[in-house]
Amino acid sequence: MIEVQMKRGVYYPIVLGIIFDSKTRKILIGKRKDEKDIKGLTWAFPGGRPEFGEELEEAIKREVKEETNLDVESLGVIFAKTYPEKRDLLAIYFLCEVVGGKLKPNEDFSEVKWVSPKELNKYFTTSLHPKLKEYLEGLTLD
Repeated sequence: MIEVQMKRGVYYPIVLGIIFDSKTRKILIGKRKDEKDIKGLTWAFPGGRPEFGEELEEAIKREVKEETNLDVESLGVIFAKTYPEKRDLLAIYFLCEVVGGKLKPNEDFSEVKWVSPKELNKYFTTSLHPKLKEYLEGLTLD
């Protein structure tokens, strides 16, 4: 049997939560305190790096809890992308809904706020993929 050497991946993953409130039709974003991965990033969706061996759905729940104090349920992956600002980062976006907790910025966020999908461009200083933006704006349609 021939052994094949596999190279390590060129990306490292992060999970991001699109926390959508179906009553207000708004999405939760947070203002980063000290962003190390993407230069110029200010406002972002809650999330972070999965721990070794951690399931991605568990990682998004943990990361959202750590950053916002909210308990969320994942409704599944809705998008994945790399960033022009940092090519070795692979972001996996989960649509989430709040199931408990009281909103309070923790750890990485100095502020959190609910915004409509159409307002995202006013806050984001890094690229917001057009297909993701279109998907998010579609959440507000009846």
